[in-house]
Amino acid sequence: MTRLTAEYITHTLNFKKPAKTSRDTLTTKQTFFLVLREEGNDDVFGIGECSYIAGLSRDDASQYENHLKLLCDLINEEGNADVDFDFDAFPSMEFGLEMAIMDLENGGKRQYFDENEFFLSERDIAINGLVWMDAATEMVSQIDELLANDFKVLKLKVGALDLAEEIGVLRYIRSKYTAAEVEIRLDANGAFTPENALGILNKLAEFDIHSIEQPIKPGQWEAMAQLVKDSPIDIALDEELINITDPDEKEQMLKAIRPQYIIIKPTLLGGFGLSEEWMEIADELLIPYWVTSALESNIGLNAIAQWVADLDLTRPQGLGTGQLYGNNFKSPLIIDKGFLRYDDSRDWHLDAIGL
Repeated sequence: MTRLTAEYITHTLNFKKPAKTSRDTLTTKQTFFLVLREEGNDDVFGIGECSYIAGLSRDDASQYENHLKLLCDLINEEGNADVDFDFDAFPSMEFGLEMAIMDLENGGKRQYFDENEFFLSERDIAINGLVWMDAATEMVSQIDELLANDFKVLKLKVGALDLAEEIGVLRYIRSKYTAAEVEIRLDANGAFTPENALGILNKLAEFDIHSIEQPIKPGQWEAMAQLVKDSPIDIALDEELINITDPDEKEQMLKAIRPQYIIIKPTLLGGFGLSEEWMEIADELLIPYWVTSALESNIGLNAIAQWVADLDLTRPQGLGTGQLYGNNFKSPLIIDKGFLRYDDSRDWHLDAIGL
């Protein structure tokens, strides 16, 4: 068997404009790329994106690069990717390695699955349009642009502005489109408290909201379960999933809270295999889900989109984050009329990271 070699490359992505959530405001995003080659063949490589979000991921940001170097050293010493490494502490590295292996096995073409309809430009993926927190007038401008481009699902970050401003934005959407015409998803990133959440959700519900992600901070199972029962808006769990690694605990949490939806983010959960573990438990409990990217570059976004197509998921997914960066990699990925598409007439341009 041919020995493998590994290296990592760092890259800083620049947001086109500051991206605000109820947690913080982002202007740049550092990401890392794990590159695998078969020894003696430098021209063909598999690449995986290791992309944590400080303050949200399980990954230890202060030790991240040191441990990524350790992972590469272990692969280089062993000559293969089956190494003894604490992936539970660094789930994004587990995903990056999984991605790089799949890419290399498929010839280093940024293809992760055989006969994949998305990669072959035979299937587009419906996605939501993401509206970042900003001044109300700026949010309205974002909304107008998305609606003009035929997006049928809007996802709005809420919880950082004055509630009256956020309600004004929702009122604006509903003054133009009914719930049958445009679906509204909200994401609170845990901004509310168990004491005030229900009152806020009652006010937001006036605007025919499809669902709201993580209205209160994770780890409050009893309070979240009560909110699920009482809320006029369906609740989707997002951050609640990130720090749970034991399969039994995953099932216990979903049984205890019984959310209407869960949100699957492979980068934060440890890759495709561990994400599918969540899906299997959710399927058993009849809990629907959709997939969302987590601020990856087009490299990670491409892999996630191919996985979505491979699973034949049809609900609109949260895969619109690639347009957030001014220096994202030029790639075959394009967004058109509310769909993510792989245009195989376009090439990958990875010269910014020396590949």
